[in-house]
Amino acid sequence: MGIILITGPKHSGKTSAGRALAALMKASFTDLDELIEEREGKSPRELYREGAGVFRGAEAAALQSLLPAGKTCIVLAAGGGLCDNPAALELLKSPGISVVFLDISVETAWNRVRAAGGLPPFLDTGNPRETHRRLHERRSVTYRSFAQIRIRAEGKSPEQIASEIVSAVFLPEFLPEKLD
Repeated sequence: MGIILITGPKHSGKTSAGRALAALMKASFTDLDELIEEREGKSPRELYREGAGVFRGAEAAALQSLLPAGKTCIVLAAGGGLCDNPAALELLKSPGISVVFLDISVETAWNRVRAAGGLPPFLDTGNPRETHRRLHERRSVTYRSFAQIRIRAEGKSPEQIASEIVSAVFLPEFLPEKLD
C-alpha cells in the first residue's frame, strides 16, 4: 500500500491529522521528527543548531529507512521544512508514496508558531515574522509542486482532514464509512 506522507507548514496539523488518518485506516503512524530523534539521539532542533545540513542529512536518512513500505500502509507526518531538503524530495519520487499538503494561511501558521512558544532556530532573525512570511510563501509553492493532494486545513478538525485525505487517496468504495 505504501506511505501517505503529510506535509505542510509548521503547526499546520500534520501530526494530529496523521494520527487521525492512521486510526481511521487502521494503519501505522510515524512522525518523522520523532523518528529522527529516535535514530540520532538528538532532537531536530539540536541537530539544526549543529547545522542545517546535519539536520537535513538525518531527515533524509530517516525517510529512507521507511522505504519501501511494501504492502503495509504507513501514515507519515513530515517536518515543515522537508521541502527544503533536495535528498528527501528525491525520495518522495519513490513508488508507493502519496504526498498530502495541508495548506493553511501564513497568518494562521504564524499565530500557531507564536502560541507554541519559543521560536524555532530558523526564525531566529531580526524580523522573525517577516522571515516566517517569506519562508511560508516560498515553501507553499514547493509543497504544491510535489504534493498529489492539497487539503485546505484551516478551521478543520484532524478527523475532518483525515476523512478528506481518505476520500482523495482512495476510490469511492474505500471511503471512511466503509473502512470498518
